[in-house]
Amino acid sequence: MNIWVAGARPRTLPAAIVPVAVGTACAVGEVPGGLIWWRAVAAMVVALALQVATNYANDYSDGIRGTDADDKRVGPVRLVGQGLAKPSSVKKAALLSFAVAGLVGTALAVAVSPILFVVGAAAIAAGWFYTGGPKPYGYAGLGEAFVFVFFGVVATAGSTYVQTGSLTLLGLGASIPVGLLATSMLVVNNLRDIPGDTLVGKRTLAVRLGDQRTRFLYVAMIVGAFVMVPLVAGLSGRLFASAALLSIFVARKPVLSVLMGAKGPDLIGVLGDTGKAQLAFGLLFTIGLSIII
Repeated sequence: MNIWVAGARPRTLPAAIVPVAVGTACAVGEVPGGLIWWRAVAAMVVALALQVATNYANDYSDGIRGTDADDKRVGPVRLVGQGLAKPSSVKKAALLSFAVAGLVGTALAVAVSPILFVVGAAAIAAGWFYTGGPKPYGYAGLGEAFVFVFFGVVATAGSTYVQTGSLTLLGLGASIPVGLLATSMLVVNNLRDIPGDTLVGKRTLAVRLGDQRTRFLYVAMIVGAFVMVPLVAGLSGRLFASAALLSIFVARKPVLSVLMGAKGPDLIGVLGDTGKAQLAFGLLFTIGLSIII
């Protein structure tokens, strides 16, 4: 695999794809004349560009701090930490990805509302300062809050907003299970990195909670996402959204692996399986929300 593709961490991309798909589905039947597809595509580009940009920014910032220098760390390719690319090149890749998000987001802001300029700027800042800047909040255990807010609430409800021009209860409600699943990916990622992060003083939420409680948090987020499905379906009247519950069969594998004590390299597979569960959930939830009876 090309190092730049690997550095973009493709296993994390479901966290960008699912909220846009679900949020757009929430707008079905709410837009006179039907969905505005160019806006849906633009929202997807913004979400993907922000995810990739954040991954490159994380690689760059951790790399220059020496956080990824430990040769015993497991997980995805670290371009700077493993000496695969110059720090300046990785920084440029991050900034270019942020620029793509900003340019496409500008088109949406002009078409929909200037408030999107503020939301976009906040998302870019949050992506950079996750591990960048003098006091990265990811090192203080706040990374999960960032993911839930921006790849859950903002991306999902925001994708509904760019279609309808307003926040809706359905978009906000659907954002909760989506946000929980997106956050579960960061939780299992940080569970894997507890030993290395502890050594370098990176105080992620997983480091603060410890191994066992982080495993319980991961399972609680997966379970919480599925508990929300019938509530969203019932309160919105879009009963076919309950089809998302079928993805429990996909989520079962990573949940059991975490509960059975998977560690180190085994958690790389769990991360991939969590992404598959999120995609299955997102596909079924999107289709179900799109059916109005």
